[in-house]
Amino acid sequence: MLKNILVVFGTRPEAIKMAPICHELKKNTKHFNTTVCVTAQHREMLDQVLDLFNIVPDVDLNIMEHGQDLTDITSSILISMRAVFKKYKPDLVLVHGDTTTTLACSMAGFYADIPIGHVEAGLRTNNIYAPFPEEFNRQVVSKVARIHFAPTESSGENLIQEKCSKNSIFITGNTVIDSLHWVVNRFKTDSKREASIVKFLSKYLSFDLDRNKFILITGHRRENFGKGFVDICEALSELAVKFPDMQFVYPVHLNPNVQEPVNAVLSQFKNIHLISPLDYEPFIYLLTKCFLVLTDSGGIQEEAPSIGKPVLVMRDVTERPEAVTAGTVKLVGANKINIVKEVSEIVENQASYLSMSQAHNPYGDGNASKRIINQIKRELYE
Repeated sequence: MLKNILVVFGTRPEAIKMAPICHELKKNTKHFNTTVCVTAQHREMLDQVLDLFNIVPDVDLNIMEHGQDLTDITSSILISMRAVFKKYKPDLVLVHGDTTTTLACSMAGFYADIPIGHVEAGLRTNNIYAPFPEEFNRQVVSKVARIHFAPTESSGENLIQEKCSKNSIFITGNTVIDSLHWVVNRFKTDSKREASIVKFLSKYLSFDLDRNKFILITGHRRENFGKGFVDICEALSELAVKFPDMQFVYPVHLNPNVQEPVNAVLSQFKNIHLISPLDYEPFIYLLTKCFLVLTDSGGIQEEAPSIGKPVLVMRDVTERPEAVTAGTVKLVGANKINIVKEVSEIVENQASYLSMSQAHNPYGDGNASKRIINQIKRELYE
């Protein structure tokens, strides 16, 4: 008898990491009846990823509203999932990571006594306010999940320390590497596709991506709003003056808390390119071409090491300590002096660059989704 699997996600990062799982489930039609439900906690950014990975949701809650806050998102999803569960009668609900979609869906599943499978389980900073609200979300989800798919040994160990049953924890690698390999392989084996990406990026970037060194920047974390972003921008302005031949590419998040300080401080520099947020494929193309990554986001800490790019993280803590231990990632905080110092060290010292770019990638081999599906078969059929 087929088992009903409900996959739920709502944001761009979740969609990227759940896409390979959706495809693996759809291949297993002898075992699973798969339903994909999106909340559209992010709308436009989510749709871009769905198009890229050729995923057509079976259910679209379309909850996004202008000015919504975390309470709006949580309550809307919590109520909406009741009807979804009633219609599709899932034997297992798969959620991902630490978003508000994941929290609300897991709570709804818990109330309905439906098993939750948590992909990318066990990441921790152990400070529920950093990152906010993600650390709180993932800790709560771990309390109600029946199956924990941990990407690394250390994330699995976090769950054991929190008294999760060892028999419920499975080390799989991170599905973002599956997606990364799929996207990179697609443009590397299709010259027309690569040419179209280059043509698209040339609208925003006037320099040659192969001949000019550039630093790729992402920044949007709530905990950096205010003084943190001002310090980050002042650091970038100092670096732009110090290294006039280095280009700085910053796809700027649409949040006004990011847009305002970034445009106020950085818009006058010729070697700083403030561009609109990018779809996943052109962003990954830039990632393959860049010299260094400067970020406060999560997923890029996993993606960049997989293609040999050093990462400086503008946060004080990270829930991804494996890459720090491996030497591919370094924490620099949202601190002007520290950012300038660490970027300068990598730009000026080839040994420092090589020690980070050639370090071991701890996030897997691109087969995480296959391991997850195989384990689900064992859990539901054996």
